[in-house]
Amino acid sequence: MERDVASMSRFAFLILAVVNAVLNLLGYQTISEQFVNDVVAILSGVYFIWAGWKNNYLSKKGIKQKEVLKKHKLH
Repeated sequence: MERDVASMSRFAFLILAVVNAVLNLLGYQTISEQFVNDVVAILSGVYFIWAGWKNNYLSKKGIKQKEVLKKHKLH
């Protein structure tokens, strides 16, 4: 069975987030809010740029897709 790296990394971050939340509930400051806000801002920016690239006809593949849509009068 092949391991999916993306799934494993998401699961690892989930575990870290849960441990951090539990420790914060118990009164231990593990990760500062400023650091969390900075990471969220950076990841959000990267995700928005990626989504904009994937959901527009900017790449070679996207340009070909747009041509097919025009050919079949779907765009």
